[in-house]
Amino acid sequence: MTVDDTTSGAGAQPPSESSSGASARSSSSSSVHPTPHHEVDHTAEPSDDPLAIRLEQLILGAERRYTPFQAARTAGVSMELASRFWRAMGFADIGQAKALTEADVLALRRLAGLVEAGLLSEPMAIQVARSTGQTTARLAEWQIDSFLEGLTEPPEPGMTRTEVTYPLVELLLPELEEFLVYVWRRQLAAATGRVVQAADDEEMVDRRLAVGFADLVGFTRLTRRLEEEELGELVESFETTCADLVAAHGGRLIKTLGDEVLYAADDPATAAEIGLRLIDTMTNDESMPALRVGIAFGTVTTRMGDVFGTTVNLASRLTSIAPKDAVLVDGALAEEMIRTGDAPVSESEAAQEAATAEKEGGEPPVYRFALQPMWQRPVRGLGVVEPWLLSRRPTP
Repeated sequence: MTVDDTTSGAGAQPPSESSSGASARSSSSSSVHPTPHHEVDHTAEPSDDPLAIRLEQLILGAERRYTPFQAARTAGVSMELASRFWRAMGFADIGQAKALTEADVLALRRLAGLVEAGLLSEPMAIQVARSTGQTTARLAEWQIDSFLEGLTEPPEPGMTRTEVTYPLVELLLPELEEFLVYVWRRQLAAATGRVVQAADDEEMVDRRLAVGFADLVGFTRLTRRLEEEELGELVESFETTCADLVAAHGGRLIKTLGDEVLYAADDPATAAEIGLRLIDTMTNDESMPALRVGIAFGTVTTRMGDVFGTTVNLASRLTSIAPKDAVLVDGALAEEMIRTGDAPVSESEAAQEAATAEKEGGEPPVYRFALQPMWQRPVRGLGVVEPWLLSRRPTP
């Protein structure tokens, strides 16, 4: 599935559909949407550049041996299914060029084997291919753009980048591969742990989560004012800071969108703590614009590492109406934090509880957060909502 992308501009590239593949476009599979004919270059040929071929062989550990049709036949998979798998992984059609390797055949055989054994349905196998392809494509692009590009600057005058790239990749490849597998296993263990702790099977897919958006204020104006390099550094710093804070305090970073991040947490108090820490951190960084955060709590549908549903939409809307350097939460999250004792019903009630405790010689309740009801307002697509302003209560 990985073929040089010099001519097609799409990462690794695989098969075009033969007559059997063409018929797949008319089949009614709800899990795949074949690429329209006009969007695919069926005559694309992989590059014959010597260095590109050497690097490809180094990375893949094998030489080009098969056309897409030959690879599918050797794997014992129909051309239709092979095309659907390859496209799901994000690889462009390459016509019938001899550009695939034993690894491509083995990957096809494994996916098809999981389906034949009944471990995965065909739509699920295609989802596995798509999620893996999308995730690793982004990782590979980032490593080439940001990591390898910087390291392959010629160390001595007169040396070309191509003279440096091959030995560098040769040294880095096994280390990066092992690290990738280690991180994947760690993430898989964490995700599996969350699933087995779910209350029931339905909760594995539709779960109650606290979902938060953090958004840089005035980012569009910044894009017009800053140089490209400065803008890139700001975005990288923002994403890195958010990712570190979310992970350190028990949340999960769902995705980054340049000037915005989306995160989730099982516990509303965890999401609240992350939101406030993001505000504190960005406020203390003079290079960063103001930040606003919106958090909602409720049922969330999870698919391929992403989250969807009304709760996510509400968190996004709360972010758009939040004041600068402030966190807004929805009523459900406020109610849950009151129920768990993380926040008082009101400051007046907290003061009354403290006075009663002092009078009786006991200890007053200790609350981590304060919640201030804001004016109800209509929110596009969600009706009228009552946001709450979240803050941290002073330590007694």
